[in-house]
Amino acid sequence: MSYATPARTHSRSVWGIGPVTPGPLEFEYSRSDSVRDLRAWIRDCIGRISLAFDGYGGDHTRGPGLYIAIVATRTVADFAEPMGANRWPTDVCPTVRVPSDSFHEAAATVADSRDGGVCIGVDGTVLEQMVRFGNVRNEDVPEGVDVNELEYADWMGARHMSAYETSARPDVVATITLSEETGRVTTFRDGSYETVTRDRIGDPWRGEEAG
Repeated sequence: MSYATPARTHSRSVWGIGPVTPGPLEFEYSRSDSVRDLRAWIRDCIGRISLAFDGYGGDHTRGPGLYIAIVATRTVADFAEPMGANRWPTDVCPTVRVPSDSFHEAAATVADSRDGGVCIGVDGTVLEQMVRFGNVRNEDVPEGVDVNELEYADWMGARHMSAYETSARPDVVATITLSEETGRVTTFRDGSYETVTRDRIGDPWRGEEAG
């Protein structure tokens, strides 16, 4: 079951352009079945983490939260820096394999106790060092894209806004967040997003993610 069929979607059309067409020598990861399966598995595991916590919405209560980026590059050094001593537990889950419970176990631990972004390669390899993503500038995104024209929703906090901007980077296939305040799960791709509130996670009518 796929959790993130959009409840509300914004697309790159807010910038007045269509989807970026890859060149003849570029991998089109957005259409890769294996990358789509990886993205869906990560999103569904995050949905399970959200549903397992009953305290969202309480006064002064913060639940598990996550910020994950799927990247199509050998290094993230150009747009991220180490987030202190925060580490992904590679002894539990060095690589995301679909399906596997090891990712869910590791992600639940990180969501409860660690801060920073998690970077996962398109082959499922997880970077042990958790990171802080840098601010996105117009020179970091495809020609014709203006990050100053992103339309932020009123529910977006700093984590969501960073994930929204970071998803516009050419080397980032998708970013996925779990809100520690509400349990909302959001997938950002190419500067657009698909989001589902916690009360709608796992709705039986939700189908597989399109595209």
